[in-house]
Amino acid sequence: MKKIHLLILKSFIRPFVVTFFIVMFVLLMLFLFKYIDDLIGKGFAWYIILELMAYASGNNVAMALPLSILLSTIMTYGSLGENYELVAIKSAGISLVRAMYPMIIIVSILSISAFIFSDYMLPVTNLKYFSLLYDVRQQRSANLLPEGVFSPNFPGYNIRVEKKGPDGQLLYGIIIYQKDEIHNNNIVLRAKEGRMYRTARDQYLVLKLKDGVRYEESPGDANSFNNRQRLIRFRFQDMEQKLDLSGFKLKRTDQDAFKSAFQMMNLKQLRDYRKDTQHHIDSTNTAQLKSITPIMRYFVIERIAKSTGKYKPGNSDELKGLKLNEQLSALSNASSEARAISTMVKNNAQVTADEAHDIRRSTVEYQKKYTLSVVCLVLFLIGAPLGAIIRKGGLGLPVVVSVAFFLIYYIISTIGEKSVKDGDMSPILGMWISIFILTPVGLFLSYKAATDSALFDMDLYKRYFNKLFKRKEVQSN
Repeated sequence: MKKIHLLILKSFIRPFVVTFFIVMFVLLMLFLFKYIDDLIGKGFAWYIILELMAYASGNNVAMALPLSILLSTIMTYGSLGENYELVAIKSAGISLVRAMYPMIIIVSILSISAFIFSDYMLPVTNLKYFSLLYDVRQQRSANLLPEGVFSPNFPGYNIRVEKKGPDGQLLYGIIIYQKDEIHNNNIVLRAKEGRMYRTARDQYLVLKLKDGVRYEESPGDANSFNNRQRLIRFRFQDMEQKLDLSGFKLKRTDQDAFKSAFQMMNLKQLRDYRKDTQHHIDSTNTAQLKSITPIMRYFVIERIAKSTGKYKPGNSDELKGLKLNEQLSALSNASSEARAISTMVKNNAQVTADEAHDIRRSTVEYQKKYTLSVVCLVLFLIGAPLGAIIRKGGLGLPVVVSVAFFLIYYIISTIGEKSVKDGDMSPILGMWISIFILTPVGLFLSYKAATDSALFDMDLYKRYFNKLFKRKEVQSN
């Protein structure tokens, strides 16, 4: 390997690693901001949140990798141009395209790795991520007894705490409504103060109550002479109320329930799904046609002429030889049959439309696994010549330019993906339209960089506009 190639690779690897982790950190912060309400205050162990963040990071690779390649290539070639190292390379008789050979190899390896990751590792990561995220969002709050409100967190109980002590364990002004099977508040308990603590392994929450009153209503004995409703009241100095905490532990849902989502499938599973679903659509339509064909022969209407496309009026001679009640019965049966056929066709049409929509969604996920690899090459094709043209390294101008191009790619691909899912655009065109648009841009920038074009030289544009305005002033005078 030539020293020039080694220099370029060393200049690329460090910015790529740094920018990749920076982008992953930013995306992870966005994830935390989005789901902060579902994570805070539920008493999760630290490893649960760490596990969820790790799965979220794996899910963000599809967005972080292309952006980091674009940003790092702009920084690399911008830094080489700013330090006049590209000038030295070109003066040695080495063209820019030839100097890009080692970078093309590295980015190609990254693209292949991205494809392997999206086909083998990303479905597993998505399965674990979305299943854990679902369980986390379903978890009830760990703030079991908030102040000033009735808490229905415990089944069969409504508990209100007027105030808590500084440590959060001391309670004041406690009211407990205990409900029976038909949700009547048959037992009411009031205490001036108390203290709560958890038993071993968080099985129960124990409330040690002091200085209170317990009221209990019970129906009278129907077999006794006195069947009136009874009220029992007694005061206590110390009392314990045990509440079950099993409903507050994180319960994991079976991951097999999430495997039917397209994000959890690899290429083979997506192909099999499309094949099976299309076969089901075809067999449904065939069965529907067979069920309608015997009925349609009663309603065959011949055309008058192919050119006009008009039809002969229906023939009602079959009803002339029937009595009035028989005619009414025949018309009623025909109307019922027509309604049944209409309902069947509408139901099958709705099912077919839903299955066709699922096929389009599976096609989107199928194409994404390929576009992720190709877009890495396309953004490199844009970033390398762009860095050589602007000749600026660091995290200043390269960040602005790379984010602008990445937003263009992201917006176009999002619009294309939505159009494919809605059926307004073919899957190939919709999922590859961003690449079709950005590839010519990359080729144009490569040509400009190879010919030492001053495409982003602001002084050149200033001189051009100054000359243009001077011409207009001379012509006006």
